[in-house]
Amino acid sequence: MGLAAGRLSQFAGDRYDLLVIGGGITGCGAARDAARRGLKVALVEAQDIAYGTSSRSSKLVHGGLRYLEQREFSLVFEAVSERRTLMNIAPHLVRPLGFIFPVYAHSRFGMRVLQAGLWLYDGLSLFRSPKRHRILTPDEVAKEVPPLGRTELKGAPLYYDCQTDDARLTLETVLDARSQGAAVATYARVTGLLRDSVGRVVGARVRDVLGDDEVDVNATVVINATGPWVDRTRALGLGGEALLRPTKGVHLVLEAERLPVRHAIVCNHPHDDRVLFAIPWGDRTIVGTTDTDFSGDPGKVSATRADVDYLLNAMNAYFPDSKLAPGDVIATWSGVRPLIGADGVSASSVSREHEITVDPDGLITIAGGKLTTYRRMAAELVTRALEMMAILGKMPEDVKDANTGRRPLPGAVGWPDDDDFDTIAAQAVEASMGTVPRSVARHLIERYGMRGVEIARLLASDDSLREPLVPGRPEVLGLVDWAVKLELAQTVRDVMERRTQLFLRDKDQGLAAVDKVASRMASLLGWCDERKTREILTYQEIVALSRQWQQE
Repeated sequence: MGLAAGRLSQFAGDRYDLLVIGGGITGCGAARDAARRGLKVALVEAQDIAYGTSSRSSKLVHGGLRYLEQREFSLVFEAVSERRTLMNIAPHLVRPLGFIFPVYAHSRFGMRVLQAGLWLYDGLSLFRSPKRHRILTPDEVAKEVPPLGRTELKGAPLYYDCQTDDARLTLETVLDARSQGAAVATYARVTGLLRDSVGRVVGARVRDVLGDDEVDVNATVVINATGPWVDRTRALGLGGEALLRPTKGVHLVLEAERLPVRHAIVCNHPHDDRVLFAIPWGDRTIVGTTDTDFSGDPGKVSATRADVDYLLNAMNAYFPDSKLAPGDVIATWSGVRPLIGADGVSASSVSREHEITVDPDGLITIAGGKLTTYRRMAAELVTRALEMMAILGKMPEDVKDANTGRRPLPGAVGWPDDDDFDTIAAQAVEASMGTVPRSVARHLIERYGMRGVEIARLLASDDSLREPLVPGRPEVLGLVDWAVKLELAQTVRDVMERRTQLFLRDKDQGLAAVDKVASRMASLLGWCDERKTREILTYQEIVALSRQWQQE
């Protein structure tokens, strides 16, 4: 029996104001917003928190400079406004990052056009960008990005957006919802919708994916926030035409030594002019992303050899001396964007705006949108749900202002105004009574914010908890305990892919650590030997799937 099964009993015989289906960033944001307004909230997710698109983005919080070309000014304004808000409520996760946009003699946009666009970009942010943009000369570009090709280089604007950990941003959002009373269950799949006597959706039938229990979750209003699965969820009810035009995005992970960049480098692919990025990511560099139409199972999306070659070709055009080859790719990740359907335009041109619909049976669905604007999307969703409750005469008493734009996420509680990571890392070392190395302490603060100090204190209690999961890396065994006990992790995949990210960051994608992680989880969760073996094999299969492109 899975841990989710034990938690499914929390729903039995109870009734909620709001049931949210989907544990991605928008669903978790809606649960947080609703719980902070004082609503009684339940959230169910068929897999892990941030399992889908919300852990497979480019990991950027940005206004979308390229959307200015498409004249989506309102989207950019909303995004740059939310960028500032997220920097305030999650400064440990949303950090300023410089973007360099090289301009060559053959570039589509010249320096004057880009500079005008950047003044507009700064203006839409009310001149509250992390830093004001500036123009770099070719010599300055060469100093900032030594491996960048210099032939016919005219210079480059340097502007600022933000980088984030998308999976952890989603996780902390739902943990805050739980702290406000939201009931949350992962590995809890909706198998059907419940209806009242007039056919209106009033809940869902939910099955434990890791066990065999089922329970009815009753609610006044139900929200469908299942990302690339929204049309499938609507099909359980009276959903009409499909809302989505899903597109696939692939990213590559390289060693930073193979492609050393201190800022994100904005590139236009030499074949189709699509915007791509080379993004610094600690001891790694991220390259992405593709944008192609997708019609398969969003849970089984993976990179192809064509995807990998497409991205490497662009990088070799911009960094000719790097001579990147498929063997340089440590890992890949692939995700499906739940974009709103549009005909007659390329996949890259499909709008990133969101849309909220209400089906004839009352199911509220959200489609489209961007990671950056999730908080506003969530607030709009909950407001729509409250309007429906009011129409039904079932408005909860004492609904409050959620204040989600001012209340910090868990890791940001007590965060210093000067964003001094080193000082907080020193606090973590002190909390561990000197038992945690500085490199591990810094890692804890960068990943967990102020909660990293609590983790350091935990690590001091048992020598075995400080054992590295992979020799030479900062992830330690105690993070498995933290993930299971406090962060909803229930499978080895949860820990390896989204809690520690060894799946993406380790040179061997964490394969050497999987036995250790599975053994620790078996001890904590009471797994039998068969379950432990199954967890190990499942993770090995996931790694093999992510490497399948190598055999093409």
